Amino acid sequence: MTESTNFDRYLATQLRDPVFAARFDEARAAWDVALQIAALRRQAGLSQKELARALHTSQQQISRLESPGYEGHSLNTLRRVAQALHARVRVVFEPESGGQELQIAEVPAVPYGVSQKVAKGSG
Repeated sequence: MTESTNFDRYLATQLRDPVFAARFDEARAAWDVALQIAALRRQAGLSQKELARALHTSQQQISRLESPGYEGHSLNTLRRVAQALHARVRVVFEPESGGQELQIAEVPAVPYGVSQKVAKGSG
């Protein structure tokens, strides 16, 4: 069993505050995005400068995207980075803890040119 540090105890105390806990979760998401971008870039064998060149942007912008403190990632930028790194972006909405599971009201998409009856298997 790992002994908790002063920081562990401090963090546990702070996380009892709902405002702090919410902000901590937001920061964790930005941290995760930054680490994934950096890991994918290194796995592709690219420097920040090389990735920047592929995306027609600056090395400073790539550095910013890989910074755990940066929270300005746009979905469009993430898609461009993913494409350059032969990956895909997946966004998942999850219910808050204790909440009910999300229910999607939309029906599955039907391929263009196929009627709803045929798609449902009734015609």
